Amino acid sequence: MRSPPETRVRRAELVALLSLGTDLGLGQPMEHMIRACLVSLRLARRLELPESERRVIYYAGLLAWVGCHTDAYEQARWLGDDIAAKRDAHYAFDVGRPRDSSRFMLKHLGGAARPLLERVKTGLAFLGEGRRALSSLAENHYLATDELAERLGLGDDVRASLRQSFERWDGKGAFGIKRDEILISSRLINLADVVEVFRRVAGVDAAVAVARERSGTHFDPALVELFCDDAHALFAELDDAQSWEALIAAEPSLSAAVSGDALDDALGAIGAFAELKSPWTLGHARAVAELAVAAARTYGLSESEIVLLRRAAYIHDLGALGISNAIWDKREPLTRAEIERVRLHPYLGERMLAFSPGLAPIGALAAQHHERMDGSGYPKGLAGDAIAPAARVLAAADVYHAMIEPRPQRAAKTPDQAAAALSVEVSAGRIEGAAAAAVLRAAGHRVARRRDWPAGLTSREVEVLRLVARGLAAKEVAAQLEISAKTVANHVEHIYAKIGANNRAMASVFAMKHGLMSDP
Repeated sequence: MRSPPETRVRRAELVALLSLGTDLGLGQPMEHMIRACLVSLRLARRLELPESERRVIYYAGLLAWVGCHTDAYEQARWLGDDIAAKRDAHYAFDVGRPRDSSRFMLKHLGGAARPLLERVKTGLAFLGEGRRALSSLAENHYLATDELAERLGLGDDVRASLRQSFERWDGKGAFGIKRDEILISSRLINLADVVEVFRRVAGVDAAVAVARERSGTHFDPALVELFCDDAHALFAELDDAQSWEALIAAEPSLSAAVSGDALDDALGAIGAFAELKSPWTLGHARAVAELAVAAARTYGLSESEIVLLRRAAYIHDLGALGISNAIWDKREPLTRAEIERVRLHPYLGERMLAFSPGLAPIGALAAQHHERMDGSGYPKGLAGDAIAPAARVLAAADVYHAMIEPRPQRAAKTPDQAAAALSVEVSAGRIEGAAAAAVLRAAGHRVARRRDWPAGLTSREVEVLRLVARGLAAKEVAAQLEISAKTVANHVEHIYAKIGANNRAMASVFAMKHGLMSDP
């Protein structure tokens, strides 16, 4: 059985979610592309464009730069911090002009943070292989974006606009299309993207100035004049209200929603698309999802929990889009500052998914995949029962599968080596033993089967039952098991419901009858 159709998410929410990842990859705060899309739509209304054209602007505006992370590996290799390089290429420099292009390359080629000798060596190598790699960036970005748009069912008109995301009015863009040959949607999106950044950083006057400066080169002069004549109104209330809600309300196709298997497929596509950021993570999310779901069935999760687990596993590393490939693909040990950046990625992923009420529970679970039972994990340092059971399985599956995959600093471990390493994590108190056993069993390792307790009790509930039966109060049980008294009360309520008891004496009789008062 796959996902039941209980959760319905509008297609606009999935596309907007992708735009938040684009923001991170461009070095911008979340909702930048959402605000730019809203500006584009306001300009479209002033042009009295038909609804069909506004639909194209809506979806293409959100996805215009979404493919920019697909060759971040090459960008980081030649330019250092790929996020800083994309931020400058899109906004700080008008790279279609030779002078700005030279300034950009001088600043980034070889990596601004690298030693001078290393930068020189990289610069010399760039004259051959690097130049060819960077010349194909725009086409790579478009092809990846086009495939994703097709999987999301956005239509040929949206895909045609996305192909022109990198065109310029002067014809010096990716495919040499120029002037009125460029679709009106692409011309509007290009303008709105840049002016939104300048307005946010330096105000409306700065947005007007950059529009006029690039008029006739980067931007359509007629659209620049339309924008400049009404700039203040076009930006009105973008910061006062929640841009996300405004965008969802503006969706052209109100009935477009996905649920059940279609939602699974969409999240799987989004997770796989995010993994294109680094060659070291390709296929990781889907493999972890399959392993975690198989493990969850012997671990004892309900079908609804398994549905949530599968979806969370698909997108558990979505926040990685906000971390530079100069860190992800680094072959040397990470510095303390770089480690702190890495520790942000579950938080970033949760924040992205939190924008959508339907996706928020998935993000909350996914964000726990690096939490550890002893509280040593991140991003929140959760411990024990504060970590959801499904998240414990996800963490164990993620650790195991990451170890059998190669990483920049090490070769892939064999399955037996990975199993031994996962067992070390259990012994250290970081990974739950039952979750690890379920994952190893699902991966084909021989593991002693988890005991099936009577009445569907879990191992933790049996621990609580033993202590309650011996007369310990909730606070005393909490102290022994290092959990909260509230958690103990919840466990007791579930235990009594399962065994048909309503007091300690009846619970004691059940425990004695089933031989639960001593360890097996």
